[in-house]
Amino acid sequence: MTERTVTRRSHAATSLVLLAVSLAALAVLFAVLGVQTPDAQVYRAEGAAVLHGGDLYGLTVTEGRLPATYPPFAAVLFAPAAALSVPATQVAFFAANALLLAWLVSLSARLAGRRASPAALCVATALALWLEPVFQTFVYGQINLALACLVLWDLTRPPGARGRGAAVGAAAGIKLTPGLFVVYLLLRGRLREAATATAAFAVTVAVGALALPSASVQYWTRLVLDTGRVGKPWIIDNQSLQGLVARALRDPSPGAAWLLPACAAAVAGLWLARRAPRERWGVLLTGMTALLVSPISWSHHWVWCVPLLAVLLAEGRRGWAAVTAVCFTARTMWLVPRAGDGDLHLAWWQQILAAPYALLTLALLIAAAAGAFRDVGGRPGRAAAEPAAASTAPSQDDPSGSGPP
Repeated sequence: MTERTVTRRSHAATSLVLLAVSLAALAVLFAVLGVQTPDAQVYRAEGAAVLHGGDLYGLTVTEGRLPATYPPFAAVLFAPAAALSVPATQVAFFAANALLLAWLVSLSARLAGRRASPAALCVATALALWLEPVFQTFVYGQINLALACLVLWDLTRPPGARGRGAAVGAAAGIKLTPGLFVVYLLLRGRLREAATATAAFAVTVAVGALALPSASVQYWTRLVLDTGRVGKPWIIDNQSLQGLVARALRDPSPGAAWLLPACAAAVAGLWLARRAPRERWGVLLTGMTALLVSPISWSHHWVWCVPLLAVLLAEGRRGWAAVTAVCFTARTMWLVPRAGDGDLHLAWWQQILAAPYALLTLALLIAAAAGAFRDVGGRPGRAAAEPAAASTAPSQDDPSGSGPP
């Protein structure tokens, strides 16, 4: 056995211990705090409504009286959870999210043109666990990691892969926000993938209609536009542009004052995503833009910080990586006054602390448009002209398979 082999195994063992300690620390913290994973309980109740014919959009669960807000297809997928007890559901979601986080880290490395070694995968997963959006996903028992994995897995497959785009459509059928990636595929001229994604989305609607005809009519004719069911858009939990504008104007319903900037941001983000020579930046800009312009993007929705950090580090953008890491770990939004309607009465400097994710995304879009990222916004530099040396699959950077532009 060579010295290099011994060293490699030692590093692998150390990284595995680090991951185990990180997960154990999180589990102990949840036990001490009595974390209830409320969203997982909502999903469990949705599954029970499917199996037992309950009123899907009339149910409310947990102390916060949380309602069902996803399309009917999502409830169909949650049906197996109805067979579990509440404690078993909590354990299942914790374990599933741990596996999904490791998968997301691996997919993020692939997006960045790198291949993560087992040791690096363990270390990165252990650290990513404490990013605020990831941490909150575990707290609530959310499905954000699953949706991000579906999209990234689909868009990092080789060009021409069978059914490429279907997972994007399925993700949009579970939760509407990933639907912006269908527009991205159209703008990139990948019509077959966009058509596949649209067809997959249509299948999810059909499945939901067959399983829950009454709930489907209710959702697609009325509730799909009722963001008030999701929650108050002005509270600091909402890290979208609407939340930022509502708090800045001290107006719980900013209306056009939010909608017009959101439309402008959507156009700008998709324009930059279309022009990005590298697939990685097109995907990232689309994912971050979708969260920015969505009426409500709770802090735990922003798990796209994981692939963003991976790409920034892989490209040697250490300054941006450091700012991003601090932004998604500092939890500044939880430091400002928020009792009652305190979210609407913040000082100007508290506004910055209250909207770190939206402000970072706006800064990212502005920097990309200004050419700060030379391989974003149609101004490729050396990084765009040379594929990553460690990448064995150039497809994620060159969807056409013909090499860099």
